[in-house]
Amino acid sequence: MWRELMKSKIHRAAVTDANLNYMGSITIDQTLMEAADIGEYEKVHIVNINNGHRFETYVIAGKPDSGTITLNGAAARLVQPQDKIIIISYGFFNMEEQKSFKPRIIFVDDLNKIIDCPTSQ
Repeated sequence: MWRELMKSKIHRAAVTDANLNYMGSITIDQTLMEAADIGEYEKVHIVNINNGHRFETYVIAGKPDSGTITLNGAAARLVQPQDKIIIISYGFFNMEEQKSFKPRIIFVDDLNKIIDCPTSQ
């Protein structure tokens, strides 16, 4: 049996911009993407801590070390700059993989710089 589990997340990232006139997606600082093991065009779940909105979109890479977290297109209506969000990616795991898998969790500061990345797979 396969189960869909949380693969990784970026916890409490600050939205830096909301661009309604761009094709839908979320732009994430490439350094954060790599630390969280999130690939370009990967589907992610976004949870807005400020207003409770939850939605899915796909990722496009932003400039490394820029701190960029921009919601684009229709998703831009669900956030405001400086809102805190959680970005979650998922993966499918078989029963054997589930036993030892640990998700990668990235904690960031108010400028979206990594402050903690506990040991994970």
